[in-house]
Amino acid sequence: MDLSWSHQFLTRRRTLAAATGLAAGALLPPGPALATAAQYTNPVIWQDFADIDVIRVGDTYYASASTMHYSPGAPVLRSYDLVNWEIAGHSVPVLDFGAKYDLNGARGYVRGIWASSLAYRPSNRTFYWLGQIDFARTYLYTATAVEGPWNRLTTISTPYYDAGLLVDTDDTLYVAYGNTTISVAQLSPDGRSQVRAQEVFRTPSGVGTLEGARFYKINGQYYIFLTRPANGQYVLKSSSGPFGPYTMRQVLLDLRGPIPGGGVPHQGGLVRTQSGAWYYMAFVDAYPGGRVPALAPVTWTADGWPVVQLVNGAWGTTYPSPAVPAPPRQVTPMTGVDTFDGTTLKPGWEWNHNPDNTKWSVGNGLTLRTATVTHDLYWARNTLTHRIQGPTSTATVQLDHSAMRDGDRAGLALLRDSSAWIGLKRDGGATRVVTVTGLTMDSNWNTTGTGTETASAPVSGGRVWLRANADIRPGAPRPGTFSYSTDGITFTRLGPAFSMGNDWRFFMGYRFALFNHATQALGGAVRVTRFEVSTP
Repeated sequence: MDLSWSHQFLTRRRTLAAATGLAAGALLPPGPALATAAQYTNPVIWQDFADIDVIRVGDTYYASASTMHYSPGAPVLRSYDLVNWEIAGHSVPVLDFGAKYDLNGARGYVRGIWASSLAYRPSNRTFYWLGQIDFARTYLYTATAVEGPWNRLTTISTPYYDAGLLVDTDDTLYVAYGNTTISVAQLSPDGRSQVRAQEVFRTPSGVGTLEGARFYKINGQYYIFLTRPANGQYVLKSSSGPFGPYTMRQVLLDLRGPIPGGGVPHQGGLVRTQSGAWYYMAFVDAYPGGRVPALAPVTWTADGWPVVQLVNGAWGTTYPSPAVPAPPRQVTPMTGVDTFDGTTLKPGWEWNHNPDNTKWSVGNGLTLRTATVTHDLYWARNTLTHRIQGPTSTATVQLDHSAMRDGDRAGLALLRDSSAWIGLKRDGGATRVVTVTGLTMDSNWNTTGTGTETASAPVSGGRVWLRANADIRPGAPRPGTFSYSTDGITFTRLGPAFSMGNDWRFFMGYRFALFNHATQALGGAVRVTRFEVSTP
């Protein structure tokens, strides 16, 4: 089984355009049957949460997602109704997998936390996160609450690529994994080591690539849910135990998705509600915003195969809301205001690579002290990122720049492999607000452009408001625009619109990013006293 970087990268070079084919699935009745019930609208989360694994523990639903080089990694989302979600914590507190994740002599862009698995073990009331890193080994973390603390339980020498973790009814731990060749491993009772591994299925050449395993036991049958990137979903079923033999059936292929201009829903997980209804949460390729979750109900055939319920031959834009108990509280919105009170960052934030924790603090705002001397934002440590809310949203930052030093660069970026920013340059004792575009990477994630200033204006005093508006609707490159204010009320547009690219190969979508780095010497600082994400 070839798990080299180049092989795995090439397997994901699939067309991302939404196709118009009809998936195999039953049609929901149109019209009044949908209109009379409370409904939800897809995507259920219009933010970048890919490779979803979703579970239910009691009356609460949890989901995990890929984060690549962002730290902390593997966010855990929480919901009480499968529709409204909040970010509760992260399963991987720090990417301590090598110096490249610290931006120390190397970089980890498009490495790190790929498709991974989240499970709950009732016997010890513990959550488990399992994922492979750099095609070298697998890491398993545990926590008794999703907020943490999460601790590394073990490292396993086998890299379980795109793994799905199953806690069987007899408490045995199994892992389904692989690309095209699918294998199952059994772990020791304590989960710390592998006791058996066996190939269980080889994908027919006519299907192509299958990966993204999710592992289930349903009504005594074993199921491995697999994706065909980026336009299909298949399922394997065994009546003879976790090691097979398995038979395969197509779940969907070239199915029209719920987001105009977006791709085919795929690579997600199945979950059962308290009342016994089933749902499939997948993601939709929706660049420049990333890969966003969509939800659809699932029924089962008499012989035990899942069927996605369609609306007019497509994954529905709306469906009747899941019948679940009233939530105990409202979830925390993923947009709004953060004043960085308290002693820790709120879980909606992730650093670009691991931060230097001696160079930032919260409480009475977020203080970012310069942590890197560089002219390249992609090498700058302590760049703090926040997902963009679709289809369009605006981030506004109130920034105290009175402690900047000559050569410092600080501001608000639209960050990806092609980036732009609005911010402050301090040189020769004078401070200007500027826009910069042309920060670019090549396909190996090496910097090819460090940016060109496109507009500037002088600013006085020690405080400024910076604003970035992002249109992340998929289907075409979209504009990002920048403006600034000296009073927080009247904003002035600065610079031309920035075209946010929709190439998928960076995997992660655009993010808002707060940064402060030096080009001459360390010692300067800025303080973010308010950050707000708002939608129209």
